[in-house]
Amino acid sequence: MKIKGKLMDAEGMQNTFRRLAHQIIEKNEGVENLVLIGIRTRGVTVAERIKACLDSIEGENVPLGVFDIALYRDDLEDLGSEVEFFGSEIDFSVDGKTVLICDDVLYTGRTVRAAISEVMALGRPAKIQLLTLVDRGHRELPFKADFTGKSVPSSAKEGVAVRFTETDGEDGVFIYDK
Repeated sequence: MKIKGKLMDAEGMQNTFRRLAHQIIEKNEGVENLVLIGIRTRGVTVAERIKACLDSIEGENVPLGVFDIALYRDDLEDLGSEVEFFGSEIDFSVDGKTVLICDDVLYTGRTVRAAISEVMALGRPAKIQLLTLVDRGHRELPFKADFTGKSVPSSAKEGVAVRFTETDGEDGVFIYDK
């Protein structure tokens, strides 16, 4: 992977998470009916960071769950034995709730479709919203995030890598040549 540039540093990421948390609170008039679900793997860290900001601002404990969308992928047959399933961890009801699905990068929209399918298999939420740290375009399915940290025009020959201190030893968002 050849890094072409840094799109966001640690301070930029921290500021972005705080800004997104305030937008979530404003749009939903608080966090009373809100639950967060992070998509494995990096969407979980995004959800944890958003949760920390929301909890700090609102003084609440917003429920957080984890999705492994592997079994809901539309390319499962093509991948064969390459798919690993680590399981989902949802210990709350989504019925009547505003479910905020969190992921690191929005690209084709296929991950979002799989996540929505999994939410609907769990129950009947009042609303489903999407938060993504980076939207890089190139949608194949008609999904748009409700909350976006940064929109980055990119070519199909480029990739966007989100790195977190928890898993990678540093915070940053990078664009690279595939």
